[in-house]
Amino acid sequence: MTMKMLVPLVLFASASAFASTVEISVDLKMDCLDYVVGERVRAVVDVANSSPDRISVGYPNSNDSLFIEVFRSGSEVALDRIGKGAFVSRFSVDSNEGQKLETFLGDHYALSKAGKYLAKPVLVHGGVRYEGQMRAFNVVPAMKVGSALQMFSNRPGLRREFELLSWSRKSKEHLFLAAHDEGDATRSWVTTDLGPLMRMNKPKISVLKTGEVIVLHRYTRDQFCRSEFWSLPDALELQKRETVMDPETAGAERVKELYKESGGVKPADRPWWKFW
Repeated sequence: MTMKMLVPLVLFASASAFASTVEISVDLKMDCLDYVVGERVRAVVDVANSSPDRISVGYPNSNDSLFIEVFRSGSEVALDRIGKGAFVSRFSVDSNEGQKLETFLGDHYALSKAGKYLAKPVLVHGGVRYEGQMRAFNVVPAMKVGSALQMFSNRPGLRREFELLSWSRKSKEHLFLAAHDEGDATRSWVTTDLGPLMRMNKPKISVLKTGEVIVLHRYTRDQFCRSEFWSLPDALELQKRETVMDPETAGAERVKELYKESGGVKPADRPWWKFW
């Protein structure tokens, strides 16, 4: 065979190999660039299948798998996983179809240290590994704007410290609640995004004797957000969030009671952050 005949064959083989690699694609879309320490780090996995096969992950007798690899920025060594849970709920994608799936990286990796990270989605189908692009995100400590301490009558050796944290998200300031246990048990709870924060009033946190933890913060010019958690020795859950009007403009008795339960909101003569 002459060299002139070899060149087209090589080109054809290369084109075929390239075509096979793009038949299935997987991508990872991060919700945010920055996540506060303790958040679950939500992202969305996007799977597109243009192959003739059906992709099936998480079902009995399925050999396909999907997972996310996470690296510290500047490192080629993937972080060790915590637990063996699935990254996404089970799914199947027929030929020429796609699927978007929610995932939480903080459920699978210890992202408790502030720093820069990289995440890469990987789909294994038919013994072939399909990789998506690296996506960068940061884990940040945020700024502390309030705190409270909870003691438990039935667990005298346990202390739970709550912190209100502030960080910019999608061009708006957001308020977060973080919690850490100390004493006879050491544990960090999931950090919760409580929504946009307006710096007209200092956010307030109150711990009630019955175990409720109430956070009240202003998120629009005329409205406050009231978040109620149930905090027990072995549990911390967000029970409800509701909007209440500014007590200066709302006269309903129930609104007044909500503010009373939350410890009240005192008018600020000047922006609270200038005191910090």
